[in-house]
Amino acid sequence: MAKVIAEKIIEAPVYESGKQVEIKHTRTMKDASGKDVEVVDYTDVKSVDEAISQCEAHKANLESQLTECEAELSDYIAIRDAE
Repeated sequence: MAKVIAEKIIEAPVYESGKQVEIKHTRTMKDASGKDVEVVDYTDVKSVDEAISQCEAHKANLESQLTECEAELSDYIAIRDAE
């Protein structure tokens, strides 16, 4: 799944940052002739500040998972290399 992110202009009401983002969640499918086509599953509209906060939280979660994975990999390599 991919995302297409763009600024969304909304006249009223005015939000804290004044800017909104539109996030189109897309995926690739095959049409009847077998060609790849991009399909929009759904669209989110939120404040840019909220989007940044959510993305930062997601990044922190992924970094935590990466740290755990690296430790696990290190354990596996140690077992493989032990004599």
